[in-house]
Amino acid sequence: MTKDYYEILGVPRGASKEEIKKAYKNLAKKHHPDVNKEENAAEKFKEINEAASVLADDKKRQQYDQFGTTANGFSGGFGGFDFSDFMSNIGDFGFDFDNIFDTFFGGSFGRRRRGPSRGTDLRADIEISLEEAAEGIKKRLTLTKKEQCDGCNGSGTAESDGIKTCPECNGSGMVRHSRRTPFGMFTTQAGCGRCHGGGKIITKPCKVCGGSGKRTQTKRIEIDIPAGVDDGNRLRVGGEGEAGDQGAPPGDLYVVIHVKEHDLFERHDDNVFLEIEVNFPMAALGGEVEVPTLEGKAQLKIPVGTQSHTVMRMRGKGIPHLNGLGSGDQLVRIVVKTPAKLSKKEKELLLKYADMRGDEVKPTKGFFSKFRA
Repeated sequence: MTKDYYEILGVPRGASKEEIKKAYKNLAKKHHPDVNKEENAAEKFKEINEAASVLADDKKRQQYDQFGTTANGFSGGFGGFDFSDFMSNIGDFGFDFDNIFDTFFGGSFGRRRRGPSRGTDLRADIEISLEEAAEGIKKRLTLTKKEQCDGCNGSGTAESDGIKTCPECNGSGMVRHSRRTPFGMFTTQAGCGRCHGGGKIITKPCKVCGGSGKRTQTKRIEIDIPAGVDDGNRLRVGGEGEAGDQGAPPGDLYVVIHVKEHDLFERHDDNVFLEIEVNFPMAALGGEVEVPTLEGKAQLKIPVGTQSHTVMRMRGKGIPHLNGLGSGDQLVRIVVKTPAKLSKKEKELLLKYADMRGDEVKPTKGFFSKFRA
């Protein structure tokens, strides 16, 4: 049974390419298997891809509208490109859906010149302390990377006539290959190997970079790490990746934050935990103790009759929220300290205290037995 691609995308038969793009974008986000965990999500996503690949291509759509099918069937993507595989890789650096869809829905499908490649993204790792994560800090990085050649401004040649149109692809950046099969002529299209998809070739290479348009250089940059970052967070520094080909935009730098373990504090989200000891008189009678915080020392009030392992909250003394609105709390676990060694006088007073409260004490042989005689 012939599938109704318009019904699958939820668009009318006269829908514009922009309407098809919008419908596909919404449905792809909703049914992508990495997002939608329903049992049939993968099959639904494949069906949406199939419908969009036909309706977004003028020739395929015309044939589908006329005959209810396409000449070579569904190829699994746009112009032979398996879009579902591409979509499955979305996540690490947060690809921009709008840019992806514009690439496939804009202009003429399969005939777009690839052009010079954007520069490679880079990764760097920075280790900071918990205090630095709470306060925010600037850190310097030294990177060795490919930068745009200053001898040719990234073009690959310093001569005005040093770049020519590629004779292999006639400047399109793409070449077609046709072969006959039992089912008819089969045509494929790929980037031009001679100009690497740029449509131009360098006839007079730059003497500084040899025509690559790039030079390996060491560069120092300052990274602004905001208050509230957590271990594993990634910061994107636009344009600080490697230089692109022949003046194409550079890649980006992704800085991965590593927060060192702290001797005193333990972080949970934007809250920090601390354990302190107080003596029995303080726990029983109440009072104030000085405790460390990420900002320095602070006073903590101990209520009368505090039990061991009571957790007390110091509001706003935790890690600032990354969005800049407020901070987490510091949670302090109180551990009532029991003295390991007592003097003779201390033992005597403790036993009298137990007698006054009516607490039963079963002394071991030795010192305590004298007071029970």
